[in-house]
Amino acid sequence: MHFGSLIAAVGSFADARSRSGVWLVRMEDLDRPREVPGAALLILETLARLGMTSDEPVLRQSLRTDAYGAALTRLREGGWTYPCGCSRRDIAAAGAAGPEGPVYPGTCRTGLPPGHSARTERVRVGRTRITVADRIQGSIRQDLADAVGDFVLRRADGIHAYQLAVVVDDAAQDITHIVRGADLLLSTPRQVYLQRLLGLPTPVYGHLPLAVDRQGRKLSKSLAAAPVDPAEPLPALRSAWAFLGQRTLSPAPRSVAAFWAQAVDTWSLEQVPARAAISVT
Repeated sequence: MHFGSLIAAVGSFADARSRSGVWLVRMEDLDRPREVPGAALLILETLARLGMTSDEPVLRQSLRTDAYGAALTRLREGGWTYPCGCSRRDIAAAGAAGPEGPVYPGTCRTGLPPGHSARTERVRVGRTRITVADRIQGSIRQDLADAVGDFVLRRADGIHAYQLAVVVDDAAQDITHIVRGADLLLSTPRQVYLQRLLGLPTPVYGHLPLAVDRQGRKLSKSLAAAPVDPAEPLPALRSAWAFLGQRTLSPAPRSVAAFWAQAVDTWSLEQVPARAAISVT
């Protein structure tokens, strides 16, 4: 767990506890070939040392393939999906520039071109404009066709896409509020769209600001961001608390339990800065 992940954990935990809510941990380990052995357990152990444990058993997406497949079948039977034979290179060559890369141009929407075989499965978006009232970032509006185009629900390697999996799991876990990093802000309209197609409830969203390095890049595993030291939890908790714009705790807590006892009482989502390193269309 690096500092960017810690911010999401602290913000979501404090918000849930301040509302007498239930805080859940989910292991979004869909991309099994890239999973690092032992990493999930280490994350859970670090969270526990920081005073945060899931109120229900941890849900692991790697064990939920049947649920995602059932949702995809519903969409397919409703005429909302189609097979796509385009490679990333094809899309990069033909797609217009979007906020997250080339926008899928709809090449296979009416059928696979000659010489192409199915690689992925996409959902039709049409001219759909989604508005999300974010608790931190304000009103977010996105035209799916212009921003991303018909997007992938099942990848070429057979793994279900993150967008589909989180929508299915949010409903299965009765999620009412989501507090997470602003790197997922642009994904939210796609998730709301899938919720509507599947007849699922839409949670209340709040996207926390991102921690970035001196070059303005998001802290992440790919940048080898320094991990949180579970042996010294209080400095990390205090740093995350300050980053989230919260009032300094006084007297200074001398234990993790004391930190959370004070933090839950003083948490204010309204004090969280919105500065998200995301360009929204």
